[in-house]
Amino acid sequence: MLKFLHIENIAVIEKTDIEFKAGFNVLTGETGAGKSILIDAINAVLGERVSKDLIRNGCDNALVTALFGDFDSRTLEKLNEFDVTPDEDGNILISRKLSLNGKGIIKINGVPVTATVLRDIAQGLINIHGQHDNQALLVPENYLSYIDAIAKNGDFLENYYKEFKNLNAIRKELKGLEMDEDKKARKIDILKYQINEIEAAGIREGEITELKNRLKIAESYEKTYKALSNAEYYLSGDDNNDGVLTQLKNTEKQLIIADTVSTEKLNEALTLIEDLRSEIGSFLNNNEFSELNPDEINQRLDYITRIVLKYGGSEETTLEFLNNANAELETIQLSDKRIVELSDLLDSSTERLIFLAEELTNCRRQAALLFENQVCEILKELNMPNVRFTVDFQKGKYTKLGCDNVEFMISANLGETVKPLHKIASGGELSRIMLAIKSVLLDNDPVGTMIFDEIDTGISGYAADKVAKQLRFVANGRQVICVTHLAQIAAASNEHLLIKKTTDNDKTFTNVSSLSYEEKIYEIARIMSGTDITENLYNSAKELIDRSNL
Repeated sequence: MLKFLHIENIAVIEKTDIEFKAGFNVLTGETGAGKSILIDAINAVLGERVSKDLIRNGCDNALVTALFGDFDSRTLEKLNEFDVTPDEDGNILISRKLSLNGKGIIKINGVPVTATVLRDIAQGLINIHGQHDNQALLVPENYLSYIDAIAKNGDFLENYYKEFKNLNAIRKELKGLEMDEDKKARKIDILKYQINEIEAAGIREGEITELKNRLKIAESYEKTYKALSNAEYYLSGDDNNDGVLTQLKNTEKQLIIADTVSTEKLNEALTLIEDLRSEIGSFLNNNEFSELNPDEINQRLDYITRIVLKYGGSEETTLEFLNNANAELETIQLSDKRIVELSDLLDSSTERLIFLAEELTNCRRQAALLFENQVCEILKELNMPNVRFTVDFQKGKYTKLGCDNVEFMISANLGETVKPLHKIASGGELSRIMLAIKSVLLDNDPVGTMIFDEIDTGISGYAADKVAKQLRFVANGRQVICVTHLAQIAAASNEHLLIKKTTDNDKTFTNVSSLSYEEKIYEIARIMSGTDITENLYNSAKELIDRSNL
């Protein structure tokens, strides 16, 4: 639950501390005192988007800090998911600093976190009900979530959704395979032509580079052969003239006779030159090089370059295209068989989806009967004695949530037929219906704190007494915080907080204070009359408080 709230520089609130208690807390104050600002501050510390306009005029920053504690096991598990550990007193501290420059910061127990993380954690801490929740009752698409909460049908929904995804996957594959026969024949012809063209070319990786090198040799072979022949002559000589090698060997013999200079370096030189003559001889005696035809090489190079450019720009991409084309051709040629297989799978999946949808619908219908009865019982307690409330099911399209279209039907008066809730309910009725639904869903809602903002819209008198009683009931076992303008609701509170606006030196300030029993009597009397507090008004307010707390 929310134990403590600290606010600095939020709108008209310069600084205030608010201590909340377990049970039923109410916030009252004159119009414009800042009750809605408190809700905005709480929304801020829960990670919701807020406007920079919320920062107090003349200030660069604002701060909201909230202390939460007394967590149930489900909330502790949620905190553990985000590595948030309560302190030794079982509390966590959340703070959010707002800044005009947009560089705000959020911390949990002093550790910075993102707004996304904070919102995920906050879902298990506080549930705020305001006017927008009443409006949610006017959107039939929201109704299914209420029924599912009562039905506890998570397993049914999971099984149905798995089959729903499976069915869509089969449909997608089947659609990809199905094409008219003419289109299929054209595609097969194109693929076969492409495959034959690439295979006929006999392309292999690295061939283009190899051909370019051979072409260079072929085009300069005559010049190269003559130059290498001369080099070989200079090295080896002939019958009439000694070559370099013969002369060096003779030199070596003379050095050995002299026996004064080492022949080691000369031996190394002879070895290298012998290797060079051998390499030159290999080229001169290689018939492959002599038989190279530049025209033939050019023709082959132009041919495969044209093929390669057509299918990707390199031998690698061309061969990859060939593999893909073969695979696609095989898929199309086998598609008739696969289509039959997929059609059988589609029939089976459709049959199973229908079965699972019926299971889900039956589970929801059973939960809806319980939901109808419980909502009606509470609405009767909320001064709607002749109400009839039913849940109407209509079969719709199969979606990820099943095939149920749900409509809430209501008749508030005797003799009237039930009609769609979103078409006939008044503001006061919507407030009570939402309170009734919230009450029914209590056991399925792990949130420890519920905040009701303007739950009293459109009600008064006897109905207000009933709403106050129901809010007091909802607060059993959890914390309820309610912003109200009605004396009946305020009188039923366990803790009464007064929001008061003052002015000083042309500045507006808002303070929040906890009321004693005597102060509460005067505040209830003010709400009842708004004028001077007479003895009779004082006694009426005291009687209302005492009666509400019996």
